[in-house]
Amino acid sequence: MENMMQYLKDIDKEKLKTVLEIKEAYNGGRMSLEEAKRILKEKVKKLTPQEIAVAEQELKEFEDEECRKENIQGMLVLFEDIMDTSRPDLPADHPIMCYYRENDALLKIMLEIEDLVQYPLIKNQWLEIYDKLAQYRLHFSRKQNQLYSMLERKGFDRPTTTMWTLDDFIRDEIKDARTLLDEGKDDAFLAMQPTIVADVRDLISKENTILYPTSLAMLTPEEFEDMKIGDREIGFAWIDVNSSSAKSGAAASSKGSCADAKTVSGAGGDFASDLAKLLQKHGYAAPAGEEFDVTTGRLTLDQINLIYKHMPVDISYVDENEIVRFYTDTEHRVFPRSKNVIGRDVKNCHPKASVHIVEEIIKKFRSGEESEAEFWINKPGLFIYITYIAVRDADGRFRGILEMMQDCTHIRSLEGSQTLLTWSSGKKESGYVADGSSRGNADDAASKSNAADAESSLKKERAEAEAAAPEHYSESAKDAKVLPLKGETKLSDLLASYPWLKAELPSINPAFKMLQTPLARIMIPKATVSMMSERSQMSMDELIAAIEAKIKAHEGK
Repeated sequence: MENMMQYLKDIDKEKLKTVLEIKEAYNGGRMSLEEAKRILKEKVKKLTPQEIAVAEQELKEFEDEECRKENIQGMLVLFEDIMDTSRPDLPADHPIMCYYRENDALLKIMLEIEDLVQYPLIKNQWLEIYDKLAQYRLHFSRKQNQLYSMLERKGFDRPTTTMWTLDDFIRDEIKDARTLLDEGKDDAFLAMQPTIVADVRDLISKENTILYPTSLAMLTPEEFEDMKIGDREIGFAWIDVNSSSAKSGAAASSKGSCADAKTVSGAGGDFASDLAKLLQKHGYAAPAGEEFDVTTGRLTLDQINLIYKHMPVDISYVDENEIVRFYTDTEHRVFPRSKNVIGRDVKNCHPKASVHIVEEIIKKFRSGEESEAEFWINKPGLFIYITYIAVRDADGRFRGILEMMQDCTHIRSLEGSQTLLTWSSGKKESGYVADGSSRGNADDAASKSNAADAESSLKKERAEAEAAAPEHYSESAKDAKVLPLKGETKLSDLLASYPWLKAELPSINPAFKMLQTPLARIMIPKATVSMMSERSQMSMDELIAAIEAKIKAHEGK
C-alpha cells in the first residue's frame, strides 16, 4: 500500500503534531476551548480537511471503533476559526457531489423523523419514512466499494478501518428499528429514533467535513470519471443522476447499458409512455379525452381528477377489504397524506391508541348496524369536523368507508347573513345579491345592512389583530420592529406585519406548505426564522434574503 503523503502537497507534519496535541489536550479536559482556539490561531493559522486526514492516518495510533467515539461536532467547534468547511463547487453528477446531495436528502429524512416522533405512532407514516430510509444501502455500498477502495490503494485506509465500522453500526441500528416497527413494538421503536438521528448526523458531518474534501485532494479527475461507471452499476439513493454523462467506451458496452438502466433517472419516462400505449392497445387504459358515464353526467379522467383536486373538503376511501384505495390530494389538506398509504391496511394509518375505534366503526358498518359516525376536534382557533360514512351498493352490500374531513373554523365564525358577493380577498360587489335577482328597496336596505355588518366585522377583526400584536400593527412601526430579520424573529410577528406573506412562503421553499394547513395555527406561534431555516434546509442568510426580497417586491421598492 502506498503512502498517502505522496498524493498531498505541502503537508507540514510538525504543524499536524501540534494540532493533535492541542486536540487531545482539549478532549482530555486539560485545556479550555478558548485557550485551545487561541493557540491554534497563533501556531497553526490555517488547516485543511486533508491535513486532518493525514494527522489521523500518519500520526495517530489506531483504536478500534475510533470513528464512533470521535466527537465530530466538538472538533468542528475547536477548528472553526482555522479550517475551511465550505462545500466544493462541482457538477451535479460528479461522484463526490452525488454523495453531498444524498447527504442533503438524508438530513431531510432525519428532520421528518424528529417531527414525527413527537406524535402518537401511526404505522403507515413510519413505514413510509423507513421505506425511503432503506435507500441508505446504496449510499453505503458505493462509498465502501468505490470510494474507500480507491483511497485505500493510495495509502488512506482510515475510512476502511474506522468509518466502515460506523457505517455498519448505523446499518444495524436502522435494521433493528425497522424490525421493531414491523413487530409492533412501538415504544422501543420510538425510543431508538433520537439515537439514530444523532448517529446519522454525526456520520454525515464526518463525511462532509473530512472524507469528501480529502478524496477530492487525493483522486484525479480521470479516476473520478472511471468511478462513475461503477457508481451507476450500484445506483444512487434519493437523487436523480443524469446517465448521459457516463463515460463512453466501456459504458457504451452491454455492461454499460445495463448500468445506465439501473440509475434512478434512467429512461423511466419512455418506459411509462410505452407501457401506457400497450395497456391502451389491449383495452386496459382510456385514451386521452375519453368521457366516462358517471351517475349524473359524463366526465373525462382529467376532469374527474381536477374535481377531486379542488374539493373544499378532504375525502378518503377504504374498500370492503379495509385497504386504503384513494384520497383527495388537495392543497388545503387538514392532515398530511402521502401516496405511500395507498394499498395498505387502514388500521396502520391511525395511532395505536385509536385503532380500536377504527375497528369498531368497520365492524358496525359491515354488519349494517350503523352507517355514519362523526368526530370533531375543537381547540382555540381551530375546529376540525370528521365524518365516516358506510359505502353500500344498490343491493345494500358493504363496499367500504368514505371519510370526509373539513376545517370548519371559518364556517363556525360566521354570524348573521351575507347576500353580497364577497371574494376570498375580501372585496365585495355592491348591488349584487346571492341569487342574482333585484328585489327593490327591501333588498337594497338588506344589502346596506349587510355591508354595514361586514364593515363592522372588518373593524372588529382589525381591532383583534391590533390587540394581538400591537407593536406590529402600525404601518410606521412594522419595518422598525420586524426588519431586518434575525434568527430569533418570530414568524407570528412577521405575519402580523405582512399577512400576505403566508401565501408566498411556499414559493420560497416547499417545506412551508404546512403553513397553509390548519396545523399552522399551532406551528406559527412557536416558529422563529431560525427554526424555519432548519426545517427548510436553507441557510439563514439565504432564507432571510428570500423573505426580504418578497417584502420589497410586494411593497414596490
